[in-house]
Amino acid sequence: NCFADMSAAMSLLEELASRRRFGMRMGLERMHDICAKLGHPEEKFKVIHIAGTNGKGAVAAILDSRFQGGRYTSPHLVRINERFFLHGKPVDDAILDCAAKKVLPVLGSESTFFEALTAVAFQLYADAQVERVVFETGLGGRFDATNICRSELSIITKIGLDHCQWLGNSLSEVAEEKSGIIKHEVPVVVGRNSPEVLDVISRKAKEMGAPFFYAPDIVSESEIPGSFSLGGSFNRENALTALAAFKVLGVEAGALDNVVWPARFQRVGNFIVDGAHNPPAATALVKAIGAQKVDLIAGFCADKDVSEVLRILSPCVRKATAVKTNNSRSLESEETCKLMFDCEMDAKAETEGLAAALAKADKNATTLICGSLFLAGEALVELGAFPWETNTRYDVSELLVQSRV
Repeated sequence: NCFADMSAAMSLLEELASRRRFGMRMGLERMHDICAKLGHPEEKFKVIHIAGTNGKGAVAAILDSRFQGGRYTSPHLVRINERFFLHGKPVDDAILDCAAKKVLPVLGSESTFFEALTAVAFQLYADAQVERVVFETGLGGRFDATNICRSELSIITKIGLDHCQWLGNSLSEVAEEKSGIIKHEVPVVVGRNSPEVLDVISRKAKEMGAPFFYAPDIVSESEIPGSFSLGGSFNRENALTALAAFKVLGVEAGALDNVVWPARFQRVGNFIVDGAHNPPAATALVKAIGAQKVDLIAGFCADKDVSEVLRILSPCVRKATAVKTNNSRSLESEETCKLMFDCEMDAKAETEGLAAALAKADKNATTLICGSLFLAGEALVELGAFPWETNTRYDVSELLVQSRV
């Protein structure tokens, strides 16, 4: 271990978490400066770069299940290690510590939390000498901290309205920001999207001399392996995008039976756990649920379009329970319950939290848990269905919950 004792390791977490006070800061100057001081670790491996509103993480997981190199995604459900996959699993504490110890001394005084973690990812994968890393943008694309990489392929998944205060209030404005990951003469694969979005991205690709591939035009639904391990119709769209990426790269996809992307329409007994927290994801979730009625347990962060998400979900909800998420930005259960009432749901607030709501769930009904990835992660732990080890210092804590991006 790079740190002599636990207190030194915890100081690392505290230093990273403290950088959340800088919030979101657009621009790539700080990242260029950090990476220059580190000797440009971002140039030591091939990069597949993914932007989009929904489906980024699933596409990254599908690609990484084949390559088993590196994968950087956000946020994490339970442990910060989940953001940094190496050879098919979250990195060990010692590997993360070593990379972070190199990065912390060169961070600028105003480097943000996400910039710090992204620099750690660059250093970690350079140290590991992996051939290829799948990088997911954190927010947007053009000014995202990951966008200093030199990609071999750009991927843009489904685009919808989210983070409007940063990315714009129309699909074309959001698409403009997301298409900022397209590099000169680097191929771009685009998942199923509206004509408005496709117009923006194809125009950007033409400007950059980047070969443009629309996934539904080069891959058919019949090419998705029958053994594909992710549920939900939206994940079939994500599979289509990933298969198109494999095709453009000239790589065989394989069976895709070992893809793990938890809390995305994940069935655990009579529960469905999903991280849907914005209107496009809620729409995809309703489509995946189909005609059945479900009981709903939901909690939200206050910066989301909660009313619209609940409006979309309401036709398939039999009764609803509002809970507070394990996050400092969470709505109180009573606030969420009021919004449920506004959507004409038969609703109640569970002030004792998620564990109490799960204990009271109807064993003869299907119960959907959604509204926040933080809530989804907590649910998987409570249900004993979290796929990776959780008993390390990176478990859910107030420190890490408050520092998530």
